[in-house]
Amino acid sequence: MWKWKLTKGASAWSHLSLLPLLLALLVSLLPVACCDARPPRVTNSTAAVVGRHVRSYNHLQGDVRSRKLFSFQKFFLRIDKNGKVNGTKSRDDPCSVLEIKSVAVGIVAIRGISSNYYLAISKRGELYGSRDFGIDCMLKERIEENGYNTYASAEWRNGKKQMFVGLSVKGKSLRGKKTRRKHSTTHFLPIMV
Repeated sequence: MWKWKLTKGASAWSHLSLLPLLLALLVSLLPVACCDARPPRVTNSTAAVVGRHVRSYNHLQGDVRSRKLFSFQKFFLRIDKNGKVNGTKSRDDPCSVLEIKSVAVGIVAIRGISSNYYLAISKRGELYGSRDFGIDCMLKERIEENGYNTYASAEWRNGKKQMFVGLSVKGKSLRGKKTRRKHSTTHFLPIMV
């Protein structure tokens, strides 16, 4: 171990003349606290915590998209002129062009542009076309892990399980009571028109 020794007349007291200069440098580096500090700004009166950012999704309400919903089963969802919901293999079917409108955060309404019927799920889980917009027409839109979208009834449930829009392997609409989120029959890709 090394021991430090003062040699040739050096003293620790000679470096004290630099002490005021070092203190001035340290003080100038400290952040200056303003005496005119204002309280944090609250952007929403319903914010429970002062200064917490409150998310607003108002810009998403009323968003309208024209899409075709292509199912995992290789069918385009269609709503015909009589309000019947099924699938078609035809890319050119005018009844498969749908308008997806955002009603609330995560809630959409799907309307067939040529048929003017809304996609709806009844309390019993049946898919049908409704002439007027109602609670049966409100659907929860969710993007799944595989990139497909699922649409579940926002109002009705089968016990505690959600009821989803789905097309069978033959293109027929499935009853909502038999559908689950993980079933590929309920997965749709929104394709731009």
